[in-house]
Amino acid sequence: MKLLLHACCGPCSLEPVRVLREEGVEPAILFANSNIHPREEYDHRLATLREWAATEGVSVAEGRYDVRDWDKTAGAIGSAALAKALMRVARKEVAGATGAAGPAEAGREAAGAAGPAEGTAAATKAEAAAETEREAAALATLDPRLRAALAVDPDARAARCRACYRLRFEEAARYAVEHGFDAIGTTLSVSPYQYTDVIEEELDRAAARHGLDSVFRDFRPYYDEATRRSREAGMYRQNFCGCRLSDTEAQAERQLRKAMRAAERAAHAAERQAQEAKRAEKRAERQAYQDKQQRKHAILKAMRKQMKDQVKEENREDERL
Repeated sequence: MKLLLHACCGPCSLEPVRVLREEGVEPAILFANSNIHPREEYDHRLATLREWAATEGVSVAEGRYDVRDWDKTAGAIGSAALAKALMRVARKEVAGATGAAGPAEAGREAAGAAGPAEGTAAATKAEAAAETEREAAALATLDPRLRAALAVDPDARAARCRACYRLRFEEAARYAVEHGFDAIGTTLSVSPYQYTDVIEEELDRAAARHGLDSVFRDFRPYYDEATRRSREAGMYRQNFCGCRLSDTEAQAERQLRKAMRAAERAAHAAERQAQEAKRAEKRAERQAYQDKQQRKHAILKAMRKQMKDQVKEENREDERL
């Protein structure tokens, strides 16, 4: 079987090529990714793939790079979904706060009113509510466009990715027919962040339309090994899927994590300050108690001395008499 393997990048190609070779299949790679943005990123990924492939004796061909095709299909779906999410974010900002007790306050009230067992469960709920509150506060620090990227409807995001897969697999299938391949496959399924079922459906669809066999493998179990190998090899590892929309989503997720960490540090700092204040209060109470005891001891000592002095004086008086 002559297999054309669609590849998204070098790191994601490591394990699929190894596994296929162990199965007795020698794949040729096609880099067909009009979704990748910007051009510099596209060139960087392709160069990384070619450098690795040369060391492994794997052939690499480059497909068409036409971002206009992507913008008219997957890009249009994604942009529409982002615009809707941005409107929802804007409406929420205009609506403002309702004035009702927030989840964290509600959790604290429940914890205070419940019995021991119920109180533990309520405290856990209060902690979860506090975490939700911190996330909401962290989200509020993000630019509205980044907040909207995180609020995109999941079904719309899946539809965008489906259109993206379809565009790239169609390109791979056309190339396969033109160059005498029997089947097409893809490295996209190595990533746990992709829609694996949709990838399989679209790969099968493209292969069937062009009279090819579909060689789908779920490579997700090899993701950790691919990560390890690519890092050890010093390969360029991108931090977003490829398109401009996934770039925005990745930026939003990174900034949210950063803001959440800052909020958590602030919360822990407030907790530490409260604990230190309690310890200081305890120290002050202990010191006050010690001071009180010292004063009592001093008074008793003075009284005992006075009594001794008085007895001595009385004894001297008796002697004189």
